[in-house]
Amino acid sequence: MIDLTSLSNNNLLKLYSEIEQEARRRDLSLNIGELGERLVIELFKRRTDLPVLGLASKGTKNVDALSRDGERYSIKTLQRARKTGTIYPDSENKDKQLFEFLVIVILTDSLELSRVVILSWNQFCRVRSWDRRMNAWYVGRSKRALDLGRQVFPHPIDPHRKALTETL
Repeated sequence: MIDLTSLSNNNLLKLYSEIEQEARRRDLSLNIGELGERLVIELFKRRTDLPVLGLASKGTKNVDALSRDGERYSIKTLQRARKTGTIYPDSENKDKQLFEFLVIVILTDSLELSRVVILSWNQFCRVRSWDRRMNAWYVGRSKRALDLGRQVFPHPIDPHRKALTETL
């Protein structure tokens, strides 16, 4: 590891620029939302109790991934944020179902999975809040919202095992 505290501000910015350039060369996004999407898709592929997901086409409104059965997944990633990104309603029907599942991904400061929770559309509707400024829905990072959904990471402890064994 590099001791970043020893770098001057200019050298730290130069290193940041070099990391961004190398990430682009590798087609690796440093965007938190896209990172969360990639980690969720990898997690779902590794778990036999979860559907295999594929990325939805770029620009698909409110849908980030699709299951093989055609179920739509909206994936929202939080690192330090207190609420998810916005979910824009249908312009004609504010309550129209936009996806089957909302996946909330919480990352550590090291950009590793901390928690992944799946909310059904109905569960999302129970915990969503309206952002008047953005004219869109969001879900707050609250115990109520996160406990309502199905936690898939860390994997719930099997009563026959003493510890979590799954890591990414």
